[in-house]
Amino acid sequence: MSSPTSSNSLSSLAPKRKTKKKHFVQQKVEVLRASDPVLSVLMWGVNHSINDLHQVPVPVMLLPDDFKASTKIKVNHHLFNKENLPGQFKFKEYCPQVFRNLRERFGIEDQDYQVSLARSPPLKDEDGSCVGLLLTSYDRTLVVKEISSEEVEEMHNILSEYHQYIVTCHGNTLLPQFLAMYRVTVESEDTNLLVMRNMFSHRLHVHRKYDLKGSLVSREASFKEKVKEVPTYKDADFKNNMQKIYVSDEEKKKIMDKLSGDIEFLVRMKIMDYSLLLGIHDVERAEREEEGELEDRESSYEQEEEDEDRLALGSTSPEGISGYMNSFKPMGPGEFDPYVDVYAIQSTVGAPQREVYFMGLIDVLTQYDTKKKAAHAAKAVKHGAGAEISTVHPEQYAKRFREFITKIFA
Repeated sequence: MSSPTSSNSLSSLAPKRKTKKKHFVQQKVEVLRASDPVLSVLMWGVNHSINDLHQVPVPVMLLPDDFKASTKIKVNHHLFNKENLPGQFKFKEYCPQVFRNLRERFGIEDQDYQVSLARSPPLKDEDGSCVGLLLTSYDRTLVVKEISSEEVEEMHNILSEYHQYIVTCHGNTLLPQFLAMYRVTVESEDTNLLVMRNMFSHRLHVHRKYDLKGSLVSREASFKEKVKEVPTYKDADFKNNMQKIYVSDEEKKKIMDKLSGDIEFLVRMKIMDYSLLLGIHDVERAEREEEGELEDRESSYEQEEEDEDRLALGSTSPEGISGYMNSFKPMGPGEFDPYVDVYAIQSTVGAPQREVYFMGLIDVLTQYDTKKKAAHAAKAVKHGAGAEISTVHPEQYAKRFREFITKIFA
């Protein structure tokens, strides 16, 4: 592979702006210096790989070899962009043609994907609930999760069937939208990264969230979790809080039809231990928060100018996955674009509260292997063979999961 040129450097990713806004350019470099070098290499690699892929014709059909393919690039002692990138690094993209095809099927253009992930550094999840790196793209449309080498292998095991399932269901699924998989090597240490569409909104704040597995055994958020600003509650909390989802019968049928198809696929793949991630946006609370923000802005004209300047420099780019929405009228609390917020569902008319729900399946790369079998045996001894333990056979897990999710609706 040819060596990278300066055109591929991170500096080329900076937005083209008037030179008088130098403070923005300086800030961007500073952010990159302060961040993990893995992030810098990821951004460089995404930019480089999408540019390379742009030169390759889209194949008429995917071949078996495409599901095993990868592209690699190794950079040693480079002289460009030394401020932002480590002296030596490697970047590997897994199955580029397959993921390119998946992005297209999920309605994401490569150029928008590139801008969303590589224009500005992704934001790190700092709440400590995830093992390894968990990143959100600067425009909040993508999530980048660090995965183990075993999960990379599992992704390769299911990728062909996953792709076929997405083709069959026309992308109409609650499964994660897998968009790319990379390996970044810095100082001889490998970091595997999986890119997915963000299940939550890029603009509507999630006020409550739940991770539901369909089991009540050891499924309550810890005290440490509950004191966070937005805790991730679990099954027992959902039941104790008497939480319910208020959607129309038509929406409920759509959700359960999608879920049933997804669960059948996961059973075929012998996958278990997945969760339904549920986020709840409280529309009335958002309206109150917006009113408070407007009052704050009106109290200081100077502050308002600064806010407008910050927005002009930041996330309101006309490009990126959510960028085209800026040309339309501004959206109010509770409003969303279903082509961008694909996991969003509006609460039904007459619901006790006006809410927007975000629902999707997560953690779908755990197969029922010997580790899970051992965990199941240990929990069966502790809780009894009939107890609702989390680690059960994929068919049992799917049945229990589906039954539990059916009951979350009002």
